[in-house]
Amino acid sequence: MSSSGRTDIAPDRPLPEAPGDLLDRARAAFLGVAVGDALGATTEFMTPKEIRDKLGIHDQVTGGGWLRLKPGQVTDDTEMSLCIARAVSDTGGWNLRAVADAFAGWLRGKPTDVGATCRHGIRNYMLKGRLEAPPNDGDAGNGAVMRMAPVALLTLGDGEALDRLAVEQAHLTHNHPLSDAACRCVGRMVHRGVSGSAKDDLYAEARGLAALHPAFRFDPYHGEASAYVVHTLQTVFHHFFVSSNFEECLVRIVNQGGDADTTGAIAGMIAGAFYGTSAIPGKWLRKLDETVRSEAEAHAVRLACMSPLVAGAWSRRKER
Repeated sequence: MSSSGRTDIAPDRPLPEAPGDLLDRARAAFLGVAVGDALGATTEFMTPKEIRDKLGIHDQVTGGGWLRLKPGQVTDDTEMSLCIARAVSDTGGWNLRAVADAFAGWLRGKPTDVGATCRHGIRNYMLKGRLEAPPNDGDAGNGAVMRMAPVALLTLGDGEALDRLAVEQAHLTHNHPLSDAACRCVGRMVHRGVSGSAKDDLYAEARGLAALHPAFRFDPYHGEASAYVVHTLQTVFHHFFVSSNFEECLVRIVNQGGDADTTGAIAGMIAGAFYGTSAIPGKWLRKLDETVRSEAEAHAVRLACMSPLVAGAWSRRKER
């Protein structure tokens, strides 16, 4: 990587064709982030009992919540993911400084919501030009994992690139071994889902994370859904693996409360990659902010087509 923070993952070239089912699951992964974010923002910071008493079963995109959002409005989970996607699209490849600049521009725009660790890391970049936050025991939050969708889609077909870029983008704001491991694991699960793997293969990734860092064990599930990255992934993994479709997974997740916009976004990312666009309820997609929806779909396709899996196959076909 150069001093500018640039790593060329894919050349700047016309986008190749890709299998329709792969692109469908890529779109669903990014849309899943936005849908889960918008659905979960309503119940963020509530307890399951408070949700039951006030909302019954929360299964509609209604907005509200502590941020008083409009129906279909998203939070920092989706907005930071779009920052990464725009930076990659604009530069034609991976450029860490461009990602940091996108985060800085977003923060200057006074977003509706931004986590303290993300804000601190972005401010450090703005003031000191740092592309890597120093290691910090307090950085084990979920703010780096929530924005993994564009990184996973860009690196389809290249696990080593995924591991490297996952940590690079994480360290802009979060520098902690548990956050790093969580980013890599979620990225691999998205790779497997988009590539059409069985749910057992995704389960093996989650179990591998728990074997490497036993704190992530999610069976039995203890019901904690805070912003601590361990609690976040325990919640996501438990509900993803005990549910049988996208809607059931997301409804279970957001009714757990806690950091529900982020657990919803991460679960939506994984479940979208696995189940595909047709599994995302139309009633949720129709409520989603139209600009967010169209941008997420367009970037998902572009990133997947820039990935080694698609662009590499396209190059090999041209060489024959």
